[in-house]
Amino acid sequence: MKIFISGLAGFLGSHLADAHLARGDQVQGCDNLITGDRANVPEGACFKPADCADVARMTEMTVGADVIYHCAAVATEGLSVFSPAMVGQHTYQSTAGLLAAAATNTVARFVFCSSMARYGAGPIPFREDQDPDPEDPYGIAKVAAEALVRNMGETHGFEWNIAVPHNVIGPRQRYDDPYRNVAAIMINRMLQGRQPVIYGDGGQKRCFSFVQDCVDPLVRLGTQHGLTGEVFNIGPDDEFVTILELATTVADLLGFDLDPIYASARPREVRYATCSADKARLLLGYRPKTGLREGLQSMVDWIRTQGPRPFRYDLPIEVQSPLGFPRPGAITSCSPPCTGYRVPCTVHRAPCTVHRFFVTSPTAVLS
Repeated sequence: MKIFISGLAGFLGSHLADAHLARGDQVQGCDNLITGDRANVPEGACFKPADCADVARMTEMTVGADVIYHCAAVATEGLSVFSPAMVGQHTYQSTAGLLAAAATNTVARFVFCSSMARYGAGPIPFREDQDPDPEDPYGIAKVAAEALVRNMGETHGFEWNIAVPHNVIGPRQRYDDPYRNVAAIMINRMLQGRQPVIYGDGGQKRCFSFVQDCVDPLVRLGTQHGLTGEVFNIGPDDEFVTILELATTVADLLGFDLDPIYASARPREVRYATCSADKARLLLGYRPKTGLREGLQSMVDWIRTQGPRPFRYDLPIEVQSPLGFPRPGAITSCSPPCTGYRVPCTVHRAPCTVHRFFVTSPTAVLS
């Protein structure tokens, strides 16, 4: 089969390419390299730098493709509150460009990688048949892109499936990105001898998915005969842990003396988010093989090999908003004294005139 993967130089896309190459498939793909890295592209895959919103380039590159996987996105959910146009462009508009190419080239099947952000703060565990109700611009863009996938597939006659992977971890994940990937951020900071930053009280709960456990069902979504027009949650529904528990596990693996830095809660962050895997178990034979601790250990080993890196603040901030948090050193003349960057600031959470600071993103604070 001829497989096209957007986001080929990214985390999930590169692992998916490995799996298809191992099957003997021909793999080609693109990446605009905003968050991807050429070093991730597997040997044997044909890579070209390009943006999915460029319809002409996508049409040229997807000629003859049997299956298109759309993995590319600027998946910075927290940042989307402050940069909705940029995140929307690289989530919805990029999907529209690649769908136009798919329709022109009569691709057989299109697999879209959505996000658990589609469910917002709905009842848990999230199930595929509940109505999407996203909390932030990133989730809104993903839901809009899903609607376009359905519409274009039905209009132009190609098969489609929607995957909902969530909180994916593993080697090759970008760990110098301050806007996303909480486990990778924590590992990178602790390897530099720096405490992790926890937003709010650390009681937010998530399940984490090891990347290879996501790849296997994605391959089936692209290749299994007769499987079309479906939405699947892809990820475990056990080991539902708090962010503080995640930090504790990472610190234990690293032998790090944990004393987290607490900052104000991030705007629009969902407190409890986990998906049911019942449908994937039933129809895809989904069986995760790697638990949280083992998956984190593989990340620690890989990041140690690569070496810790400074964080890169290289994405645009579009909204000049009073929703900001203090940085170390900014806490000076508050009355009463504020300890806002060691514990949540209950006095000046609102924010106060001393602490008002337009940060690059909520997740960028203190990193």
